Amino acid sequence: MKLLVTGGAGFIGSNFILYLLQKDADVTIVNLDVLTYAGNLENLTAVESDPRYTFVKGDIADAEIVGRVMGGGIQAVVNFAAESHVDRSIMDPDAFIRTNILGANVLLTAARDHKVERFIQISTDEVYGSLGPTGLFTEDSPLDPTSPYSASKTAADLLALAYHKTFGLPVMVTRCSNNYGPYQFPEKLIPLFVTNAIQDKGLPIYGDGKNIRDWIYVQDHSRAIETVLKKGKPGEVYNVGGSNERTNIEITDYILKELGKPDSLKRYVTDRPGHDRRYAIDSTKIKRELGWAPAFSFEQAMAETVAWYANNRPWWEAIKSGRYQDYYLKHYGKLE
Repeated sequence: MKLLVTGGAGFIGSNFILYLLQKDADVTIVNLDVLTYAGNLENLTAVESDPRYTFVKGDIADAEIVGRVMGGGIQAVVNFAAESHVDRSIMDPDAFIRTNILGANVLLTAARDHKVERFIQISTDEVYGSLGPTGLFTEDSPLDPTSPYSASKTAADLLALAYHKTFGLPVMVTRCSNNYGPYQFPEKLIPLFVTNAIQDKGLPIYGDGKNIRDWIYVQDHSRAIETVLKKGKPGEVYNVGGSNERTNIEITDYILKELGKPDSLKRYVTDRPGHDRRYAIDSTKIKRELGWAPAFSFEQAMAETVAWYANNRPWWEAIKSGRYQDYYLKHYGKLE
């Protein structure tokens, strides 16, 4: 199979590429990535000389580049490319509309024109909005996005499914809970808190810290995408969750304990606008219909994740000393 992976230099995309090239000897992958602040080709140094892997620098909203790549015999597409940080979407919604909606449309149009056999739109549980203290999001839950980021992903989901209904494009949508693992850009909660704690800097906790998320290890997510790619039914949505609900305070306490750091590093900061209280995913459908289930326990995967950041300081120190650090200090101030 010749596969186009968009956004493959990002956190989840690069982990998926590394996983699939190791797992499937018959796959060839073209990675199309514009290399925004969160795209890092160092994530893929292990496969850059693999003849089954090709990198193309380009924007998914550029129809000329997308058409040229898609016309090179691409059989399937996995669209990871997205602006994904909620805080950034509140400050600059335009970039999210362009990439997440217009870019998705360019990909879908090219996939239709070139008769691509499979198209997976990678989405998020945030399209469902905030969940009460009980219950789980199913694929039939109402869509109720509460930030420019989640609204743009909701629009892309509906557009992708419309291409299936209108044009017969074999689209599948996956909606995943919060990911964590190696190579995650350190603006997200777990890598930010791990790296700050290693540096003895403050850990900025929004509000009361009791917001709840369902956490999934990125390798389990990669396996789920592979499963949908090979077994999924066109026109369907599949929720992918880890069944690991944790409050932000619980995550913070785990990281501090794992690294042997004091509670005094906690810093409570003003909550962000429209901060959803709880997400929790029901993955029954993908388990029942496609046979996927998480392989890693939360404790095992978190220990591996913390150890990875502890052992790969040059990777994240280079990031935090550059553009991200400037952005972070501008909006949140010093946390030492």
